[in-house]
Amino acid sequence: MNTDVFEDRLKALRPRLHRYCARMTGSAVNGEDVLQDTLVKALHARTQGVEVDHLEGWLFRIAHNASLDFLRERSRNTVVPLTEDIGEVAPIPESEIVAIGFQTFLRLPELQRCAVILKDVLGHSVDEIASIAECSAAAAKSALQRGRAALRQLAQEPEDSRLPLMSDADRRKITAYVHLFRSGAFDAIRAMLADDVKLDLVNRLRLEGRDKIVPYFTRYAEVTKWRFALGAVEGQPAMLVFDSTGSMETPAHFVLVEWSDHRIVHIRDFLYAPYVLEAIEWVQLG
Repeated sequence: MNTDVFEDRLKALRPRLHRYCARMTGSAVNGEDVLQDTLVKALHARTQGVEVDHLEGWLFRIAHNASLDFLRERSRNTVVPLTEDIGEVAPIPESEIVAIGFQTFLRLPELQRCAVILKDVLGHSVDEIASIAECSAAAAKSALQRGRAALRQLAQEPEDSRLPLMSDADRRKITAYVHLFRSGAFDAIRAMLADDVKLDLVNRLRLEGRDKIVPYFTRYAEVTKWRFALGAVEGQPAMLVFDSTGSMETPAHFVLVEWSDHRIVHIRDFLYAPYVLEAIEWVQLG
């Protein structure tokens, strides 16, 4: 497999890998960070001459280990809802499982979470789960049954809606940013940028430096269909972006902005990563 074909396969598998990483970490945004780490590791292994027989299984193994590393670094403990032996448990239909919030998955023990995501969300076999999680097929099957039962139980509980805990200063900053986008005052936004500001157009490109990201605002100025609103995504201040030519019920994408004092130091725009919106927690603020 030549390099171009390899990179095309990585791009094609990216949404599936994100579905896994987001549920393993309990966050669509954190899941994207883990996905980036997974792809970097895969590309590095490729340059080292690693031979891969089954690309998808190999990538999911990297994503699995990267997710566990992420959780352990942050000491994210999970709840073990079931300890008793259980019998065969029916699969959770796709229409139900995609509606279950990522934080609910995070309450499953790691192997149960892995097994349910791989089988019921992504359609892997028990043997493939065992290979990715590096466990026996019997352990994978047991984890799948327990995970299904536990997830059904957890999904019946009232949702723990996490209101955005935003300081007054952060709210003023994101409100001003959204207002300037709405009015097309991009020169005013440029004046707020730090010299070494970073732009991450997720799944497309990364740039650093005020001068290099000027075209980013120019392109937004040229597209008239976008509508901008103040909001929060997974509790973080965000600019929600709606497509006026389509449904205005949910955002088409969103933008996260980080400040240091009164300067913008990092912009993360998810325009080219629509898969991140699946089951994400978002709220539009007044």
